[in-house]
Amino acid sequence: MAGGTGSSNTTIRDTVQRMRIESPAMASTPLSQRDAALVRVKEALLSHQDDIFSANTEDLARAKRDGAAPAVVKRLLFDEHKLKDVCAGIDSLLGLEDPVGRVLLRRELDEGLELTRVSCPIGVIGVIFEARPDALVQISALCLKSGNMAMLKGGSETAESNRTIFSLVHEAAVAAGLPSTCLALAESHAQIDELLGCFGLVDLLIPRGSNAFVRHIMDNTKIPVMGHSDGVCHIYVDVSADLPSAISICVDAKCQYTAACNAVEALLVHRDVAGDFLPLLAGAYAAAGVEIRGDERVRALIDCKSATQEDWGAEYLSPTIFVRVVDSLDEAIDHINRYGSHHTDAILTEDAAAAERFMRLVDSAGVYQNVSTRFADGFRYGFGAEVGISTGKLHARGPVGLDGLVTYKYQLRGHGQIVGDYAEGRSQFHFCDLT
Repeated sequence: MAGGTGSSNTTIRDTVQRMRIESPAMASTPLSQRDAALVRVKEALLSHQDDIFSANTEDLARAKRDGAAPAVVKRLLFDEHKLKDVCAGIDSLLGLEDPVGRVLLRRELDEGLELTRVSCPIGVIGVIFEARPDALVQISALCLKSGNMAMLKGGSETAESNRTIFSLVHEAAVAAGLPSTCLALAESHAQIDELLGCFGLVDLLIPRGSNAFVRHIMDNTKIPVMGHSDGVCHIYVDVSADLPSAISICVDAKCQYTAACNAVEALLVHRDVAGDFLPLLAGAYAAAGVEIRGDERVRALIDCKSATQEDWGAEYLSPTIFVRVVDSLDEAIDHINRYGSHHTDAILTEDAAAAERFMRLVDSAGVYQNVSTRFADGFRYGFGAEVGISTGKLHARGPVGLDGLVTYKYQLRGHGQIVGDYAEGRSQFHFCDLT
């Protein structure tokens, strides 16, 4: 284990106990200090980029030797482009207001008795993620900016990259005066189960990975879990869609980055435009190397592979897409709510009423009109970055940025008031919200 944890024999429980004790100190650090840490992190990444790329090359070589799937290998890559992206994310975070200490409510309960609701860090967060070493930078930066302690566990596929990047990030944060326990890195698979047993010490777990992985986390811990498993995103091409624009959007949503959780996996096409749209789509996807798996009505219009029941609700993370012809907007909505993963779904239409009905009835964290599902991203939402995407409905939903990493506390200030006076009628509340 790495990062302010004492000796190499220090356990996960030992570390999160220290984090728990020191989290109030982290929460009370001024914004200037947390931002200074982010500046140092960016500088460290840029000045040691050759070390990062060298470590990543080792991970990529090992993954290929082990026969990792192309989608996995693509996620492992940390190159100049990924470095540029994470640095842009840090810059974006630096431009955001402090999420800590915001007054969310100010109310006078009685004269001289004032209640405020103030935002504060969650405390100790455990983030377990597979592959993607750039996620380590994004998660660390968000936790530092929001004043949280973070126990990080990356995938073994990127062990060298994670170790190198974490060392740089942690050293930069501590150099800025943040507690040495602000970040820690778990490095063995066995430590995941140890972390799952830290109920009462860890406030929140955020898993990022496959459906089976996330389900394992949820089934084996009492710690609250926030996150998503599958990214089964849909696009519905409505009868009033602008077809050239729809082709462009469908290509971007599938091909811009096929291994992303917000890449589209299924297209639903209204029967009245299927004859015109599907041949255009087939040509565009053939040029991009995408395999279409269609239902019987699709195959009557274009030459493609036959879809099976397993394709309904499949997450491919590859250049493969399921296509179905539907009879109506409501049939498309029903299909998405049944087979989707409540991540991000889009309607392509020029009909405002149809778009409004779709947005009201599709039960997903992100519901779009006339744009690619690939926009479901914390950086593209202006959050600076994201710690993950939540498809649940409690606390945070969609891309989880700074606002999703804070909670709140109530502060009550008075002048000797006691409840007995109110219970016995000697004093009365006169609730008045203050500006």
